[in-house]
Amino acid sequence: MSLLYTVAAFVVALGVLIVVHEYGHYLVARLCKVRVLRFSVGFGRPLASWRRGRDGTEWVIAAIPFGGYVKMLDEREGPVEPHEIARAFNRQSVWKRLAIVAAGPLFNFAFAIAVYAGLFMYGLPEAKPLLGAPPAGSAAAVAALRAGELVRAVDGQPIVTWQELRWRVLQASLEKRPSLRLETSDERGLIADRTLELAAFPAGEIESDGMERLGLRLYRPPLEPVLGKLVAGGPAARAGLEPGDRVVAADGRPIDDWDALVAAVRARPGAPLRLTVERGGTTRTIEAVPDAVGSGAGRFGRIGAAPRVPSAHADRIFVRVQHGPLESLGKAAAKTADIALFSLRILGKMLLGEVSWKNLSGPVTIADFAGQSAQAGWISYLTFLALISISLGVLNLLPIPLLDGGHLMYYAIEIIKGRPVSERAIELGQRVGLALLLVMMAFAFYNDFNRLLTG
Repeated sequence: MSLLYTVAAFVVALGVLIVVHEYGHYLVARLCKVRVLRFSVGFGRPLASWRRGRDGTEWVIAAIPFGGYVKMLDEREGPVEPHEIARAFNRQSVWKRLAIVAAGPLFNFAFAIAVYAGLFMYGLPEAKPLLGAPPAGSAAAVAALRAGELVRAVDGQPIVTWQELRWRVLQASLEKRPSLRLETSDERGLIADRTLELAAFPAGEIESDGMERLGLRLYRPPLEPVLGKLVAGGPAARAGLEPGDRVVAADGRPIDDWDALVAAVRARPGAPLRLTVERGGTTRTIEAVPDAVGSGAGRFGRIGAAPRVPSAHADRIFVRVQHGPLESLGKAAAKTADIALFSLRILGKMLLGEVSWKNLSGPVTIADFAGQSAQAGWISYLTFLALISISLGVLNLLPIPLLDGGHLMYYAIEIIKGRPVSERAIELGQRVGLALLLVMMAFAFYNDFNRLLTG
C-alpha cells in the first residue's frame, strides 16, 4: 500500500470526524445565542481562512490536523463589548454550557448512527456464520462442532452473520464468561445445542485472533485458484494481476486450489512472491509483494484479491442484510451503543490491568487502518469512519480535564453544589488531565512503533 494513499485516507478521515465533532459544538452554541469567533480544523498556523455569517465567524484550516476547536466569546479570554456580554459563553446558564460541550461527542455518535443506518438500508452481502472444520483438540472440536454447521443463535439470541458471531464471542470473553451456548443446524436442518468453552480465548489481548484460538473457522467451499475482485491499489492490482487470472504456481510450487494460494500468500508478508498465472491461453509469471498484516508471530501476508465464487457457493455462504428505514435506524443506534459501551469496558479493564495496554492504538496504526479500509472500498471506509467516530465520542466523554468530559464533570459538580468549581480546582485538574493524556499518548505511540519494528 502506498504511503501517499494511506496518508490521504487518514487526513480525510481526520478532517471529516473533526468537522463533525466541532460542528456539534458550533451548532448548539449558535442555537444558545452564543457568538462563535472561530471554527478551526487543526491547530497551529492557518493554511486557509475566511469569514462568513452575521457574526463574522472565522473559518480556519490549520497546519496540524490532529484536532480542532470552536472559539466562543468569553470574558475569561479577553475583553467583551458591553452589548455582547449576554452572548458570552461564560454568561450562559450551566445547562446551556453543558449542552454546548456535550454536543461534540453526541454528534460523533449521531454520525456513526447515520452511517450504519445508511449501510443497513443499502444492504450488505455478509458471510453467514457457517463453520469450517475445527482443528483437533480445539474448543470447537471439543464442543463437537462440525464443518458445514450453521450457527443460528448464541445464548438464545439469533444471529445471521459471521461478524455477529465474532462480536458475541468477544463480548463474552471480555465479561469473563466461561462458556457460550451455540444453537446450530446442519445441512439436513437438524438442530443441536453445543457448549463452547472460552478458556482458550486471549481476553487480555483484544487484537489477537481469538476465533482461531477457539477453533472457530469460517467455512470455505472448495474453490479454484481463480482471481475475482481485486482491491484497487492493492498488491495484486499493483503487480498487474487481473480478475479471471488462474494461479497455477507460487514460487514454483503447484497451486491446486484457493486455500493453497492463500497459504502461499500468508507465508510471504512483505516479501516478493512469484505467481505463475494462466490468462487468455498464455502462461506468465508475475511478482507480487503481499502487504504485511499484524505483528510478531501473528504476522501474515495479504495481496488484496478475492476468489471467483460460483453463484451456487455464494448463495450458501453469503446473506444480504438489508432493512427498512425505521428498523435500520434502530439497529444502527443499538450497534453504536454496543460499540461505545464495549470501548468503555475495554478502557476500564485496561486501568484494572485485565486487558493489555498493547491494545491501545495511536495515529500510526489508525492511519494504516484508514488506508486499508479505503483500499477495500467505500463501504469499508465508511464503516471505519463510523467506528473511529464512536471512539472519538467515547474518548471525549471521559471525565478527564482538558477533554469535553472533564468540562461536563465540572458542570455536574456545579449543578449539585449550586456554584461553579473554583479556578484553582480547574487549574489543578487541567494539570492532572494533561498528565493522564500524555501517558495515554505515550502508550499509544509506543504500541504504534512497536508494531512497526516487529513487523
